[in-house]
Order: sequence, then C-alpha cells, then structure tokens
Amino acid sequence: MLNIETKEKQLQEVAEQINELKREIARFIVGQQAIIDQVLWAIFSGGHALLEGLPGLGKTMLVRTVSEVIDLKFSRIQFTPDLMPSDITGTMLIEPTEDGKRQAFTFHKGPVFSNIILADEINRATPKTQSALLEAMGEKTVSVMGETKQLPEPFFVLATQNPLDLEGTYPLPEAQMDRFLMKLYVEYPSKEELKQIVHLTTGTEVTKVRKVIDRNRIIEIQNLGKEILISEEMIDYAIALIMATHPDEQQAPESVKKYVRYGSGPRGLQALIKIAKVRALCAGRYHVSTGDIKQAAKPVLRHRLFMNFEGEANGFTSDQIMEDILASIGES
Repeated sequence: MLNIETKEKQLQEVAEQINELKREIARFIVGQQAIIDQVLWAIFSGGHALLEGLPGLGKTMLVRTVSEVIDLKFSRIQFTPDLMPSDITGTMLIEPTEDGKRQAFTFHKGPVFSNIILADEINRATPKTQSALLEAMGEKTVSVMGETKQLPEPFFVLATQNPLDLEGTYPLPEAQMDRFLMKLYVEYPSKEELKQIVHLTTGTEVTKVRKVIDRNRIIEIQNLGKEILISEEMIDYAIALIMATHPDEQQAPESVKKYVRYGSGPRGLQALIKIAKVRALCAGRYHVSTGDIKQAAKPVLRHRLFMNFEGEANGFTSDQIMEDILASIGES
C-alpha cells in the first residue's frame, strides 16, 4: 500500500513540474499549446520531433525557448545547401603533439555533441548532409574515421522544416523520417494570438524565462515513463491501428486500401506506446487509456504513411487517412 501511495505522490509531483514547465514556455510562446505538449512528450519519451510549418510561425523560437527552460547543453545547426556532414558531426584535424616532435589526428567535436539539437530548416540541406544525423538519431553515436564516439545523455533532435512545396527544399529520406518519434504541424496563429505576439515582441519589456528542470530530473521522468502500465487490451488496440495503415490488411478502411502505398512498421508501434505512456504520465496517471493512444496517433503516424499516386493526385493527407483509421478501429 505504501508503494502505491508513493508512486501516486511521485506521479503528481511529475505532473505538477511538467505543468510548471509548460507555463514557463507559454510566457514567451503565444498559443501553440498542443505543439508545446507534443514537444515535451517527445523529450520525456527520449525521442526526436520534426516541426513543419511556413516560415515565420515561431518554430525555431519554440525550440529555443524549450531549451532555455531545460538546463541542458543546446546547439543550433542552420541547414543550408552548402552544409557538409562534417559541419554537423565534427572532423579530424592534424595537430602537433604536446612535445612538438610529431603530428597526430585530433577529433574536434561538431555541434551534434549537445543534449538538445535544433536542426533548423533541415530540408534546406542536401540528402547527404541530412543523413549525417541518421546515426546520431538512431544509435546516439557518431562514427568518424573508424572510431565510434558516444553522444551525451539525454540527446534530442528537434528539427524544423518548411513545407515541401516551397522552393529550395529537399525531401527527407524515408529512413530518416522514421527516426523521428513525431511529426508536428505548426499552424498559423489566430487574430487574438497575433495581437499578443505584437505586444510581446515590439515593446520595451523583455520577457525572460527561467530554468525549470535539469538533466537528472529529465532522466528520472524518462525512466518513470517506462514504468507506466499498459494493458494487453491497449496494446492490441495500438497494434490494430498500426495494422490498419497497411492497404493489404483486411481491417484497413477503404481510403487506406485505395490511397496508401505502404503504412507504418514496428518503429511506429513502439513510438505510439512510448508517447501514450508519457501522455498518461503528464496527466498524473499510472496507466494508459484509449484516449492517450488516440491523441498520440496522428503526430506519431502521419509521417509513416506514404500515399500512392492516386492519393497524392486527389490531395489526400495522412491526417485524413488517420481520421478514417481511428473511426474504423473505434467502431470495430
């Protein structure tokens, strides 16, 4: 009994601290509450997030503000067409030894050796440079001249990208897209939010945020998130959602069979469970509900659905397909 009471108290403390974290971010970021929640889900799940939206919607500012309220080492990488992989990972340089009698290779770390990486406008760089992050995101290591170097813990990539129909963008490879735990759409602010942005950014008052949480606490919350209970029924429900993304599955809705080329793999299921657990944790609950899985489904799976030619020609989006899947699985 004491153990249950201790766990409940621990959960409430975590939920209160996460709410404090969100309030501090909201002092500087106007609106975008859903995006703030989802970015924090990714962080406390130990994963990476991709934010997509038109230029000027505050994607970079959001990530920078998150890094300011979390006491971790932060690096920003501005992706451009001439960016090279070594500009991200670091490189070996020939330097004289301490005695000055000979020369040796010395590794100079790149900006990827931080806890929070802002990969700004990631789809402005060429695919070769984009793939330099692939090993770091998947294995949390960097290989240079045959040597494997470990990245610091915790490690998150929060990337921003512009819509693919803008000039000068390169689509991310499917393998790298799958490394992102979530893909988030940053929407245009409302009229009232625009007014708040003007008052906040064009006056003399300077808003500063404070550090709310440190490295050790983040690792504690990540470990606690893994302990959140999930029933077999909830796992079966999550699996049913994943299976319904494949056009050759009998339980897939008609829109999937008609417009989807291929759907999510096992990594999508893992991400769905991770985010559902962290969402329950943020709410102060020690178990996953159907609502947690439903709320996690779109941001987790939207970049893991690939339309066929007919789907693209008819303008179908992955979010529309996910709505059909959620409706059909909910009814069955």
